Amino acid sequence: MKLLKLFFLILISFLIIWIDLPENLRINFKILNHKVDFVINPLKIDTQIFGLKIKKEFRTHLGLDLKGGSHLVFEADTSKVKPEDLEDALNSARDIIEKRVNFFGVSEPQIQTLKSSGKYRISVDLPGITDVSQAIKLIGQTAQLSFKEEMPSKDKKEATETPIFLRLTKDTGLLGKHVKKASLTFDPQTGKPQVTLTFTEEGGRIFAKVTERNVGKPVAIYLDQFLLSAPVVQQKIEGGEAVITGNFSVDEAKKLAISINSGALPLPIKLVEQKNIGPTLGEEEVRKSVYAGVVGLSLVILFMILYYKKLGAIAALALLIYGALSLAIFRTIPVVLTLPGVAGFILSIGMAVDSNILIFERIREELRKGKGFDVAFNLGFGRAIDAIKDANITTLIVSFILFNPLNWEFLPQFGMVRGFALTLGIGVATSLFTGVIITKRLIKFFYKLR
Repeated sequence: MKLLKLFFLILISFLIIWIDLPENLRINFKILNHKVDFVINPLKIDTQIFGLKIKKEFRTHLGLDLKGGSHLVFEADTSKVKPEDLEDALNSARDIIEKRVNFFGVSEPQIQTLKSSGKYRISVDLPGITDVSQAIKLIGQTAQLSFKEEMPSKDKKEATETPIFLRLTKDTGLLGKHVKKASLTFDPQTGKPQVTLTFTEEGGRIFAKVTERNVGKPVAIYLDQFLLSAPVVQQKIEGGEAVITGNFSVDEAKKLAISINSGALPLPIKLVEQKNIGPTLGEEEVRKSVYAGVVGLSLVILFMILYYKKLGAIAALALLIYGALSLAIFRTIPVVLTLPGVAGFILSIGMAVDSNILIFERIREELRKGKGFDVAFNLGFGRAIDAIKDANITTLIVSFILFNPLNWEFLPQFGMVRGFALTLGIGVATSLFTGVIITKRLIKFFYKLR
């Protein structure tokens, strides 16, 4: 059992280190007469398991202020919108654009509505995106899904000679509004990408009737009058789910799912401004920020070692484990790091150190009472842990409120505030784990306690 735990611990440690590696890390040295020269990159998964294709890259995503990106401005046509509905229409358009951009793979976009010279505009800042032609097309398009069946014909010869896509013109009554969700999936038999549709309750009933009367016949699926697929119905399909198949690439199937999910914008928009923007902080300021963080962390570690001796060294090791684990989580989710996000992470480092100080001071109090280290450790750790949990849980609640996952209008909804809350929340949760579990295990190991 101990060997199994040790193997699992080594495996997890190896994966964390692999995920945390910098991109294009070059290893170049000589050993004896042999030259070693190779490049290591962070972990990248591109495999297929049980017919399901899994593709995942682990890398650091930087925000607009650290890396730059693109700035787009769309002008909204409000001529057909009633004055009392104008605000709701603009907010709805903004929310849909944000949904489309996030589905496109851009996190923490800065999207806001503006009014200039009596015209209403929506500005979109996309971090890390320099070629935005696809994003522009996705933001502005209107996706309307419809299902059509074969139009009855009295002339059987004419019906068989007419191309299939010209015969499938009869509306079935099944539309995009009946689709609850579209998602990218993979055929378990072939591994090819496809789009799975989940219908609403009403849509499921309509779809069941459509498939029942078209057994052995094709049913066409159109998006904006473009034929996507015309599969032949094998049997009546109940359960409220359908699959769109075709010669899709993964990107094509993903974009199709995005378009169906996003639906139509509540008012027409047109692109009036587009430009690439550099990082607002500048490369030199980013370098200085990283340098300041490294210096600060080094001073904290030095203080812990000088003041708490062996316990301080253990705390420093736990802190390094905490940093590696947090970075691995940031890359796995992934989290887009902006300057407020980095600030949230640094703040959580302070809380991680604070947890260790509470534990060590409690242990020292018990030692001053003349108790042995094993007794002092158990008593001190037990008394400190309640305070640590209370402080960390309180901070997690604040992080949840700032992140505002339910989009309550009376709470912050800005990307950078959410970035700060997300990194702070992840950092605090990780520090709670390292403080309660890792530090305790390390002390037991180095002091040979049971």
